[in-house]
Amino acid sequence: MPNSALQVARTGLEAQDTRMRVIANNLANVGTTGFKRDRANFATLAYQNLRVAGQQSSAETDYATGLNLGTGVAIQSTSRIVTQGTLNNTGNALDLALDGEGYFQVELPGGQTAYTRAGNFTRSAEGELVTVQGYRVLPGITIPDDAQSITVAQDGTVSAATASGETSELGKIEIASFTNPAGLQATGDNFLLETAASGAPQVGAPGEAGRGSIRQGMLEGSNVNVVEELVDMIECQRAYEVNSKMISAIDEMLRNANQTM
Repeated sequence: MPNSALQVARTGLEAQDTRMRVIANNLANVGTTGFKRDRANFATLAYQNLRVAGQQSSAETDYATGLNLGTGVAIQSTSRIVTQGTLNNTGNALDLALDGEGYFQVELPGGQTAYTRAGNFTRSAEGELVTVQGYRVLPGITIPDDAQSITVAQDGTVSAATASGETSELGKIEIASFTNPAGLQATGDNFLLETAASGAPQVGAPGEAGRGSIRQGMLEGSNVNVVEELVDMIECQRAYEVNSKMISAIDEMLRNANQTM
């Protein structure tokens, strides 16, 4: 019994250590554009059913309750919380934020499409609208050299005005939405990839079919609430300490048992 209790306490330490890592990552990205916080989900490990409820206790009676011993806990999964972050005004014409659901589409070097909420875009040497890493925003938008100002409407229409006052439409930014956005796979650099759990992207104009509209000159901040994360951190720390004390207590019990044998 003490040995199995040690194992249960060990699983508690490992689970809380993993949860603390999730919290630390949330706090580290509190200033990351478009970052969505993660939550660690716990699940019990398999139970040892030493006696099943309803099992016969005698020829005429049954046990009213069973004897079930848990074997510990584990982190089952992490869930991405996709609530809207605060929209911050930057005044930069190429900074775009999504007010509502959806993701910008980006073409990775291998040709794969990635999705992001970070709209801090810029202009490449070739005049294309790209991310800070230099990846092309889809569908491709090319800004002419003589453009004096860039306007991005809420429906994604991109227009450029020249010094002579002429305005031309350069294209339209499309937004991708997913049935289960929490199922997207995070890869770093603010990019997410499609998975079987997320479903296929539903691409269309901003502001249509539940997709968010575009806000030019703004960026979406992280949805991490520092106060909530600090509360979770303290709770996690206390749980870790309790499991550590459990191991110490079991170790003391084993020491006393060995001394009396």
